[in-house]
Amino acid sequence: MYAIVNIAGKQFKVTQDQFVYAPKLDLETGASVEFDQVLLAEADGTVSVGAPLLKGALVSGKVLDHVKGDKVIVFKKKRRKGYKKKNGHRQDFTKVLIETISL
Repeated sequence: MYAIVNIAGKQFKVTQDQFVYAPKLDLETGASVEFDQVLLAEADGTVSVGAPLLKGALVSGKVLDHVKGDKVIVFKKKRRKGYKKKNGHRQDFTKVLIETISL
């Protein structure tokens, strides 16, 4: 069984007992969270597609931690002008454990 769910504007394919690194959510560590924007669900070989959402479908999970992603280097340069800028960026993520998928 799997589902495609919309979490903070991004779509994730989730299964039960899976870890998802979603964009940072304003929740405390250990809090339970429910996602009701389920776009597609598959159970026992039958696929249910929403138009645009499935009614009554719910994906619940638990917030495990708030983490940062890998560093991305941003390097800007204009040749022959002596202009160089080097910056780094680390995106904030929330680690969520998907507990149940109910249709």
